Amino acid sequence: MLAPEDDLLIVAAFGFAVSIGAHYTGACMGMPYAARAIRVAPALLLMGVLAFVGAALGSRAVEQTVGHGILGGGSVSVGLALAIVVVALALTSAYNFLSLPTSTIQILVFSAVGAGLATGESVHWGTIGTLLLVWASAPVAAFALGYAIVRTADRFRPVSAPSAKLSSVAVAGLVAVGAGASFAMGANDVANASGAFVMTGLFGLLTAALVGGAGLALGVFTWGRPLLERVAFGLVRLDPRMAIASQLTQAGVILGFVSLGYFTSMNQALVGGMLGAGVARHRSTVRWTTIRDLLAGWALGPSSGAAGGFAFAWWLHGLGWA
Repeated sequence: MLAPEDDLLIVAAFGFAVSIGAHYTGACMGMPYAARAIRVAPALLLMGVLAFVGAALGSRAVEQTVGHGILGGGSVSVGLALAIVVVALALTSAYNFLSLPTSTIQILVFSAVGAGLATGESVHWGTIGTLLLVWASAPVAAFALGYAIVRTADRFRPVSAPSAKLSSVAVAGLVAVGAGASFAMGANDVANASGAFVMTGLFGLLTAALVGGAGLALGVFTWGRPLLERVAFGLVRLDPRMAIASQLTQAGVILGFVSLGYFTSMNQALVGGMLGAGVARHRSTVRWTTIRDLLAGWALGPSSGAAGGFAFAWWLHGLGWA
């Protein structure tokens, strides 16, 4: 039988997964939705299902990293894991409410670092350093790939005059890359929430992924539309080829790092790809005011995570709960 604190951790982590699912709706299905290749309800249904599948089948290595590579020499206490998850959940929910697509991964990791420092838990700084390198390189790689794909495609098949109606090939391509990004999100992001189960030894890798994946899907279905609208229409004016290149780049970069056991920001990879595609055509296609807002949000996420994690864990530690 589970202890009361275990039940609290399950509820908090599942709620965090719900928030994550909603948070990344725009990053996964924004491109096909913006291009009118798919409507809202089918987009959310497709994303929710594939996010769950990605969590179940592709998250093992990242679960290991979050569960055993950030804090402690072995098992972390349930109280400490609860502090980390509650802070990350609260911050992600607040940024969802503000429609600010910050990096949930960076919030989670720095919440863990702050909590570890507050309670004297050992922090694996080597893992943190590697993650910082991954986070810095992912949007740069996405920018380069997005630029290269659009430039190459335009060279071999010049862009025709804009049409009010998408071709069947464009529709299929847009939906396919959105589906790929949804699978990648499940594999990449589920450990933000379910890694707490592995960290404490509460669940094994597969059970943790299934519980977290169900939360991701529920978040997509119930709370995903505002972020879908924000990312779809607020960043870059894209034609179908640019949209496909951006989303394909995002999924490829994310899955490449996931295969190595590291997770990175879906939003940052997408924005990098979008910027690369936009610059490949014309610099004015990029809405730089919105990009500045996103950069501010990305800076706010890690710093608020570290501060919140430290303060909340320090308080719980003083009470003897963490």
